[in-house]
Amino acid sequence: MTISIEAHVAFRFDQPTDFLLQMEAAAIPEQQLSGPGLSISASEHTARVSGEDMIGERIWLRCQGDFTADYAITAQIARTIGDIQTLNALPPHRLPGETVSYLFDSRFCPADRFQPFVEAEFGGTSGGERIEAIRSWVASNFSYAPGTSDATTTAVDSFVERRGVCRDFAHVVVALARASAIPARFVSCYAPDVQPQDFHAVAEVFLADPGGEENSIGSWHLIDATGMATPSDIVKIGLGRDAADVSFLTCYGMTQLQDKRISVQRG
Repeated sequence: MTISIEAHVAFRFDQPTDFLLQMEAAAIPEQQLSGPGLSISASEHTARVSGEDMIGERIWLRCQGDFTADYAITAQIARTIGDIQTLNALPPHRLPGETVSYLFDSRFCPADRFQPFVEAEFGGTSGGERIEAIRSWVASNFSYAPGTSDATTTAVDSFVERRGVCRDFAHVVVALARASAIPARFVSCYAPDVQPQDFHAVAEVFLADPGGEENSIGSWHLIDATGMATPSDIVKIGLGRDAADVSFLTCYGMTQLQDKRISVQRG
């Protein structure tokens, strides 16, 4: 699958301000990138730093006044996709060390609070079968409603309101998976069928490889409860414990968003 991406953002900073920008697709084996890439305004300071788990990059910037960033890339997706419902979960004591942090509570995903619910609602399921049950439950019980949540909304808030945007759907899936002792992380991405088109967010869960648990290394699998993206057309930007780790802009000062335009197309 080939995905073409164009993105434009513009901000205004009234005084010298430090901020992190993360809007470039990650250069990883499952997605081969080509094209002009990123063009940004001149700034007082620019430095690249690795994203979480060394996937994707953030850019430290410091500037005052108007700032623009334009991004154009083509991504060729070569991701292995299987039937998640056939996969087992690895018992926690056999998980690779790098996955363990994705079992813990995080700022927007207090997973411990969901343990009684997952046992009551999804008891009798495990592994990929449980993940599919979680995805289906969120998709059936939540309404996609722009403007009903904000940057402070947690998975608990979304669970109570039963509505939100992609960020909120992903947070609930992540929290319910972690409450089931399955590592789960938040992925920022581009996808062609997102409406209205914008930066998108999905969940990613860690399960045993096909064939069972014995000697399994395990791998990550993308999950989108909004139904707007599938693993074959998702272009990853970055990932983390929740949205706090992968915001496209993390600003240490006041800023005004002047413009944001995203275009994602197949072919």
